[in-house]
Amino acid sequence: MAKRPNMDIFQIGDHAEFSKTVSEYDVYGFAGIVGDFYGVHLNEEYSKKTRFGKRIAQGALSVGFLATVMGYMAGRVPDPGAVSYRYDITFTAPVFLGDTVTARLELIEKEEERNVCIFEAKVVNQNDEIVAKGNTYLKVL
Repeated sequence: MAKRPNMDIFQIGDHAEFSKTVSEYDVYGFAGIVGDFYGVHLNEEYSKKTRFGKRIAQGALSVGFLATVMGYMAGRVPDPGAVSYRYDITFTAPVFLGDTVTARLELIEKEEERNVCIFEAKVVNQNDEIVAKGNTYLKVL
């Protein structure tokens, strides 16, 4: 596959981020959309009996915040554009309702022959504790 000129838009070290305070609405809305009604997310009494001691947000919600940032990165590419196609994420700490999280991507590698940008992905809470980390992949079309 020939390298796309649009690959030149990205440079190692490019980064972007998105911050949000996780609310009751976010957790319930996400549960309704994806069907994740597990008690640790929605039931305060159930959650008190878990190792977390209170309700936590769905892990996939943090991946959604990373997808927001990935959408920003993809949006930088002129037509025919780019698409994210892979998220290798590990959840390292819970996100509690009321936490403010920041999802951040930083370009760490360009696979020119495959037209792929690899980003280091991190989601941190207001205490700068990593709650999710890994890599995401953007295919330049």
